[in-house]
Amino acid sequence: MADLKGDERLDFLLAEENMRIIQSPTVFAFSLDAVLLANFTYVPLNKGKIIDLCTGNGVIPLLLSRKSNVPIIGVEIQARLYDMAIRNVKVNKLETQLKMIHGDLKDMPARFGNDKFDLVTVNPPYFKTPNKREQNKNDFLTIARHEIHCTLEEVVIACSKLAKSGGKVSMVHRPNRLVEILSLFQKYKIEPKRMRLVYPKVGKEANTLLIEGVRDGSPDLKILPPLYAFDENGNYSSELEEILYGNNK
Repeated sequence: MADLKGDERLDFLLAEENMRIIQSPTVFAFSLDAVLLANFTYVPLNKGKIIDLCTGNGVIPLLLSRKSNVPIIGVEIQARLYDMAIRNVKVNKLETQLKMIHGDLKDMPARFGNDKFDLVTVNPPYFKTPNKREQNKNDFLTIARHEIHCTLEEVVIACSKLAKSGGKVSMVHRPNRLVEILSLFQKYKIEPKRMRLVYPKVGKEANTLLIEGVRDGSPDLKILPPLYAFDENGNYSSELEEILYGNNK
């Protein structure tokens, strides 16, 4: 039985009837972006290890555990979200594969030293530090969405230092930061390799960017076909349905 606190609820993790996730409407509930990143990135299957930065309630490690057997570490700076992540590992009986760290991603390279990762995933804050008018009244959401504790450059630096040479770095972000992301990746020796834009539907501007680079890789960027979230009738596209529900819909 899950140990729920406050307004938390225990949901099914997408179509995985044997996986559950503790969420809260006021503190943290995972978004489509996390699901898209977990689906987009290549993962080591049986050898290597993964670290997920800005892990929130641990949703990306949970999703990656469905298709990889390697150790996965999640890092979260907010104590309440870290506590949810710890309980999500426990409720899914994944203590032998998943480990959560309460800490600042900027401190992780020093913590792990020469212990490098085959894959670094990150769903970082998308927006620069807000002014008082823009700041969300909910501190949990403000920190998750805005660069309060880390800038985009600091995120990329941490990813670069944590990934082994030849290791992958996968990020979900907003398309309006694409030029900055590409510049920072190359500055810190992450060569962009795969990129995909996600659109609400045909005819609309892209609103999500998926990008994967290789530490010390050679230049060879592939632009993947667009992903449309909804069809002309406002229903999930067939591809998004497959990502969300697989064959269980």
